Amino acid sequence: MDLVKLVEQGIALTGEDRPDLGRRLEQTRRRLLDPSVRVMVVGEFKQGKSQLVNALVNAPVCPVDDDVATSVPTIVRHGEKPAAFVVGPPPGRSPEGDDDAPPVREPVPLAELAGYVSERGNPGNERRLLAAEVFLPRMILSGGLAIVDSPGVGGLESPHSLTTLTALPGADVVLLVSDASQEHTEPEMRFLRQAMRMCPNVGCVITKTDIYPDWRRIVELDRRHLDAVAPNIPIFPVSSVLRLHAAKEQDRELNEESGFPALVRYLRQDILGQAERLARRSVAHDLRSTADNLRMSIGAELQALQNPGATPQLIVDLEDAKTKADEQRRRSARWQITLADGMTDLISDMEHDLRDRMRAVMREAEEAIDRGDPGPVWEQFSDWFEQRTASAVSDTFVWTDERSQWLARQVADHFSLEELRLPDLRVADTEDVLDRVEPVPFLDPGYMGMSQKVLVGMRGSYGGILMFGLLTGLLGMSLVNPLSVGAGLLIGTKAYRDDRETRLKRRQAEAKALVRRATDDVIFQVGKQLKDRLRLVQRAIRDHFTDLAEEHHRTLADSVQAAQKAATTYATEREGRIKELRAELARVEKFRSEADRVDKEPAPAGRR
Repeated sequence: MDLVKLVEQGIALTGEDRPDLGRRLEQTRRRLLDPSVRVMVVGEFKQGKSQLVNALVNAPVCPVDDDVATSVPTIVRHGEKPAAFVVGPPPGRSPEGDDDAPPVREPVPLAELAGYVSERGNPGNERRLLAAEVFLPRMILSGGLAIVDSPGVGGLESPHSLTTLTALPGADVVLLVSDASQEHTEPEMRFLRQAMRMCPNVGCVITKTDIYPDWRRIVELDRRHLDAVAPNIPIFPVSSVLRLHAAKEQDRELNEESGFPALVRYLRQDILGQAERLARRSVAHDLRSTADNLRMSIGAELQALQNPGATPQLIVDLEDAKTKADEQRRRSARWQITLADGMTDLISDMEHDLRDRMRAVMREAEEAIDRGDPGPVWEQFSDWFEQRTASAVSDTFVWTDERSQWLARQVADHFSLEELRLPDLRVADTEDVLDRVEPVPFLDPGYMGMSQKVLVGMRGSYGGILMFGLLTGLLGMSLVNPLSVGAGLLIGTKAYRDDRETRLKRRQAEAKALVRRATDDVIFQVGKQLKDRLRLVQRAIRDHFTDLAEEHHRTLADSVQAAQKAATTYATEREGRIKELRAELARVEKFRSEADRVDKEPAPAGRR
């Protein structure tokens, strides 16, 4: 069954009388016309992500390098002919701009794509590209599968990992890639837990099994780590080199040995098939709801025309239903109060969560500072602090996204509609949230040269020599004598140690002040951005449920109006109108039955 044509048929049935229902089906149609099922390939750098994507599509679309390769997300989709595009911000606007101008897509030669998306050709994404798109005529991509090769710059715990987290809410499945050289690390497991909170479909791929002979033992260890996170997370040991070689030689046995057939079946059957079923269920609900609203309006007028004697009672019943609908709309203040109170609580809890996480990072940083001299290791300490800050911020964004979804469900409980579709909310987009935060300032390493050390020692020893020289002078000894020199050395050594301790305490105090200032900056900048996004979430929830309430009220009001109109229709016009209504009702009933079949029919092999 062609779902797009069925939705267009529903739009035609709504006509000009019910633009509210038509708008809903237009949204359904737009979802159907974008059938992409996004597979996010994530992981630490140099784990074989890009080579994995190349092996899946059997084409060198993603650059592979001995150093960090990918600097721009690369999306590989199905296309009739090979093509490549780069996506950048509109002219005169940086990616951080707040306007709604659409991004610009520019075609580039496929052979030159590496110069745009690789760290070698585009270091640090100096071209400010948002993404790259590649279209290939590959069977695995047919049906809407889109594979996204994410950047590996900096690893999963670096601030750059926020770019990867940005795309997770829009992903249908996340593949965590790790090679067979070692078992999964704690940062990888932490990232996996975070990813599962935004995308429930996750899988793990163990690459480079052709290089490491003990890969089976690594897979067993990884299996235990994954079971501690969640049961039944699929794991796929693969060799991209064997896959590419098997494709070149057309060797089926070697292809099976590469491990890729199991991964392809998972993507095609479990992920693509599940996405198809969920999409059909959502479409079926929208179609049934539209048909029921149309049937109520048409049925009321038809019943009044076919049974004029029952028209007064019908009008009374419909007026009663309309009164209840009016009452429901007046009671809409309840769900609006739930929304307003819930958003106030959410903003307050978000601020507390962000402050609590950042205070924990600050306490951890201060404890590390107290354990030694921060000066010589300040660069490494700054990197660690930025990593911990990025992790804390991403945790807050994910938690806030979950709370916003929960708030939308709380508001939905005020409506009695079955299978109520919630608005699309995206809070966990962490891209660029730390761009406005200044980096941790430089700290003087406190290095002292030999001349400085000697001067500090001499300054302390001078007093010792003079004091003991005067005392020994009473015994007839010279000012400078072995006793005064020895005392000067002891006092000079102590003065040097005291000076070194004072300098250390001063550097530690200065380091703590820099950490506190950086923490306050993060809380101020990130907190403001989160508040702005939650206000947008509040408006999205409000507009979504306001439209639903208005739609329900409009249906009942039209039914009352139709029944009243039928009661005053002349007998000569009644028969013709009855025929029109019967034909229209038959079309609606046929449309309703086809909507019911959408849920019952098995999903086709291709996607929509």
